Amino acid sequence: MKGLSANRGIMDDTRPNQYPVNPALAASADGDASVPTRRRVLALGAVTAGAVMSIRPALAQTAGSVLNCEIPVPDASRAGSYIDADGKVVPARTKGAFPSSPRPFKGEEVKRAMANGSTLPGTDSARSRAYVKYIRRLQRGQGGFTCFASLQMPRG
Repeated sequence: MKGLSANRGIMDDTRPNQYPVNPALAASADGDASVPTRRRVLALGAVTAGAVMSIRPALAQTAGSVLNCEIPVPDASRAGSYIDADGKVVPARTKGAFPSSPRPFKGEEVKRAMANGSTLPGTDSARSRAYVKYIRRLQRGQGGFTCFASLQMPRG
């Protein structure tokens, strides 16, 4: 059946080699279709560069948001409780324990206190140490855990 495409039953008036093959899709000179053409390699490189350029700002934004996340001491479910010197939550007015922080601490403040031993804002050294111990003991499901876990991730 001349002129009738065997694939779809559609009329095709072109001769087999009437139009040149797209060079980007053509096989190499030795007939190996698995070897990419120069144009295809350049196109893939451009796509890859675009992806890298869009991922880097996202990572930078993530790093910035980690430093702005907040960690309440203690978490909202135990607000009003005190924190003892070992970082454990104890009933309010326990002797030797510290009242909860009036505000959550920013990730940047916590990271600085854990890295070089500086005090958390608005605290003295003993209270800051107790709060940092509490933060180090945070577990999944507690308020501030995700922020604390993010601070532990290495940044590159």
